[in-house]
Amino acid sequence: MEIINKILNKVDQHFYKILDGSIKFWLLFFCYLKKIKIGKNNLFFGHIKFYKSPKSIIKIGDDCRFRSRSTSNLIGINHKCIVSTHTKNAQLTIGNNCGFSGTSIGCFSSITIKDNVKCGANTLITDGDWHMNDTRVGPAKPIVIEENVWLGYGAIVLKGVTIGKNSVIGAGSVVTSNIPPNCIAAGNPCKVIKQQNE
Repeated sequence: MEIINKILNKVDQHFYKILDGSIKFWLLFFCYLKKIKIGKNNLFFGHIKFYKSPKSIIKIGDDCRFRSRSTSNLIGINHKCIVSTHTKNAQLTIGNNCGFSGTSIGCFSSITIKDNVKCGANTLITDGDWHMNDTRVGPAKPIVIEENVWLGYGAIVLKGVTIGKNSVIGAGSVVTSNIPPNCIAAGNPCKVIKQQNE
């Protein structure tokens, strides 16, 4: 039985390697047509969904990983990675060496994700309230996620927030206000639990 499992795992790995290579080719072609700037050596596991509003900007750095397939993360991904801009002036910038697992990013104004940011499974980052025709909705406000931040499973980052470098956001947290650098923060609303050394 163990030998059969090993053979099946090898077949599975080769199948997904071929599939992911095909996905990457068509994805890069689509990005070229849509004028989405993607750097070098990015990896895509399963389909990622891009939506780019005309005249908006999406820029992705080098060596990033996007995990959309449920089997590409041991915790369990509920949906594909979605990277989107929704207004003509929106600017979404992702730095180098970032990781996303079933992450949804919705940009109406400005979202800046700097280098080495890790987004756990099923995280959400959005700088707007969506449903922009509803009178109860306020204006979009920029988000900045500094270097080396880690967002835990299911974390939500809402508009107008800056998360300082090296900070860790706990699983299931809802970030509604700024988080300083070098800390661990969690909860709804997300609050600093402890400072840590840089």
